[in-house]
Amino acid sequence: MIEVEKLSKSFPAENGERKVLDNISFHANTGEFVSVIGPSGCGKSTLLHIIAGIDQVNNGIIKIDGNEKAQRLGNVGYMQQKDLLFPWRTVLDNVILGLELKGITRLVARQKALEHMEEFGLKGFENQYPFVLSGGMRQRASFLRSVLLHQDIMLLDEPFGALDALTRHQMQKWLVNLWRKLGNTIILVTHDTDEALLLSDKVYVMSARPARIVMSLNVDLPRPRTHATATEPEFAKLKSKLLAQLHEK
Repeated sequence: MIEVEKLSKSFPAENGERKVLDNISFHANTGEFVSVIGPSGCGKSTLLHIIAGIDQVNNGIIKIDGNEKAQRLGNVGYMQQKDLLFPWRTVLDNVILGLELKGITRLVARQKALEHMEEFGLKGFENQYPFVLSGGMRQRASFLRSVLLHQDIMLLDEPFGALDALTRHQMQKWLVNLWRKLGNTIILVTHDTDEALLLSDKVYVMSARPARIVMSLNVDLPRPRTHATATEPEFAKLKSKLLAQLHEK
């Protein structure tokens, strides 16, 4: 479980400080899939940076399973918008990088990774370099790199934003199936209301900068959800609520 309480963040600016996050509070229960949406530039990525332990807050606290002092950096999975695969390493050696950094030998790390290659749609590409992979395959490799570290909390920053519509739909389905199997707690930042509703148990809406949480919406649609779900009346009602809040001045 992750709890964010009254979190604020400012950055230095020419005329003093520029506040980005203003008194943000939300939570994600263990094994829950939560999405965060909001206007471009409102600070969604900054929020994930702070939860991951990469950046520090000015005010507020973050608790992992009720522990305010829990070490987050390196223990919370964080998949950013770009896959960040190293072009000089093979697919296999890219996905084991995190394990190597934790001190696991390359031989053992490779053995662990090879057990998951087929499940992640990468079997047969172990010894290829990233430039030969499709966008979806690169994202799956990036996700496997995080999954191998056995991190219970995964932060995803618009991981499918650069993919074409068909590949994005395939990746969304793949992600939900994997989440249900692994039981991770996932916090997804997205600008896509359909994606948020199709994937999530709960959606939080952030305002324009300085960002606040202005809506918490439970998504009670039955699973499994497909893209046909987006044509159903209940889906349309939830989407209308999100859009109304996003467009509110």
